[in-house]
Amino acid sequence: MGEGDSTAYYPSSSSPHSSYISRFWSSALRTKTPTSSLPYDASCRTVSGDALVRRLGLFDLILIGVGASIGAGIFVVTGTVARDAGPGVTISFILAGASCVLNALCYAELASRFPAVVGGAYLYTYTAFNELTAFLVFAQLMLDYHIGAASIARSLASYVVAILELFPFFTDIPRWIGHGGEEFLGGALSINILAPILLVLLTIILCRGVGESSAVNCFMTVTKVVIVLFVIIVGAFKVDVSNWSPFAPNGFKAILTGATVVFFAYVGFDAVANSAEESKRPQRDLPIGIMGSLLVCIMLYIGVCLVITGMVPYKLLGEDAPLAEAFTSKGLKYVSILISIGAVAGLTTTLLVGLYVQSRLYLGLGRDGLLPAVFARVHPKYHSPLHSQIWVGIVASILAGLFNIHVLSHILSVGTLTGYSVVAACVVTLRWNDKTASQVSPRWTSAWQEGVICLLIIAGCGFSAGLFYRIGASFVFLLAAALIAVLASIALYSRQVYVNPPGFSCPGVPIVPALSIFFNIFLFAQLHYEAWVRFVVLSLISIGIYAFYGQYHANPLSSNETIIYHRVPAAAGQ
Repeated sequence: MGEGDSTAYYPSSSSPHSSYISRFWSSALRTKTPTSSLPYDASCRTVSGDALVRRLGLFDLILIGVGASIGAGIFVVTGTVARDAGPGVTISFILAGASCVLNALCYAELASRFPAVVGGAYLYTYTAFNELTAFLVFAQLMLDYHIGAASIARSLASYVVAILELFPFFTDIPRWIGHGGEEFLGGALSINILAPILLVLLTIILCRGVGESSAVNCFMTVTKVVIVLFVIIVGAFKVDVSNWSPFAPNGFKAILTGATVVFFAYVGFDAVANSAEESKRPQRDLPIGIMGSLLVCIMLYIGVCLVITGMVPYKLLGEDAPLAEAFTSKGLKYVSILISIGAVAGLTTTLLVGLYVQSRLYLGLGRDGLLPAVFARVHPKYHSPLHSQIWVGIVASILAGLFNIHVLSHILSVGTLTGYSVVAACVVTLRWNDKTASQVSPRWTSAWQEGVICLLIIAGCGFSAGLFYRIGASFVFLLAAALIAVLASIALYSRQVYVNPPGFSCPGVPIVPALSIFFNIFLFAQLHYEAWVRFVVLSLISIGIYAFYGQYHANPLSSNETIIYHRVPAAAGQ
């Protein structure tokens, strides 16, 4: 963006004598107005003059969601949570799944509303709120993605080594190659060689384009799902229904605590929303892909929960590999090998989709000028954001190869919960008739501001309820926080004018988004205190980056430019 263009984006601060703070706020409060009314096959020009290719069908989108959500955790977390919740872990997964359905409904509406442009939660926040909030959401999400990719790469390396050690000529493989890592400097550094190698291989696949990476994801995800179904079917014949009694040995609180833990097992369906620019029929397929992938995951998790708690009494479940140990105890050791293969396939797809999503987010910010233009370049032959993809692979490889991921994992999930909450808030604010008109016009503030205050109250009540639950406070405090949130939701419902969006419509607005925000922030309060510190520190760093770079280079009107989408030939798209 040239110097001469900058005044076009500072309508309130065109005078050369305007103060720095005034210009900062005028920039920070800008919003993006994507041309969502245009048909999805119209397009937006990238820096290189090329764009992404529309190659993904509905089945591909569902597999992206399933691939991102179900990793090795389905074979581990189901059993580890069952040790505390008992057979009631099934209810834990149902409750967590129901909460994720609320989030998925919000994502589905916005994916249908803005089907033609990459950006996901960042794009929605830029449109509904402002530029600075969108940049903060991106920063929190991206740190989660970077650390998550490194952590998954380490787990994948460990499983690959475990499979290799089944062969006689691969014995006593050193820890620094794949099992954990060789630690230095008191554990702050942890060397691992195989994890970066795996990341490089997946990055090369992604750089080749969405067609190749989608084919790999399809094969691996189908393999994973087939193995999970096989495990459920074989295990069903070994179930002893007496093991399901008592169903909730440690009461409902253990089930609820289990739900807060397993919630993160469903995270990943939002990856579908970031495939908007590569979907053949985004307005129709994105909402179905988001909801369909989540429902598949819920059913698979429930099936594994019922099998594992029915095969072995919950008290006898192992900690590291509960499902594999359960089958071994029944004389079905070959199933344990299949579980390891399924874990490798699961981790591969989760890592592949995670790297894919990160590059598309960088692409979106590069186009908008909030990051250097190099991130916005799309390769003219492969139609992939090559520079963004390579950058994402480099960051993940450095983290996976050098740092103690176990320590970094304590600050995970902040971005996910923040992103989900903001997306839910976006659904509400974008439904309001406009930012000035409403049924009720209070004198002290605008209707739009009043609605945002109600959303903040709901979020604050969710955090308070989460803290009360965490410290074991009286139930009265939890009830009071919930009651205030209900009153704020009623105010949202009665004091705002809502319009129906084009495409898919989230039901029960504003109640469904309000419930989503409340539970997401409730979970936020359950995270390690280091995660709260990370949220504050990263927010301050992000504001600094925006103040010194983003506000001067951002171009919120970029989505109004003409984009040229490349579609696969009709025969290839069938």
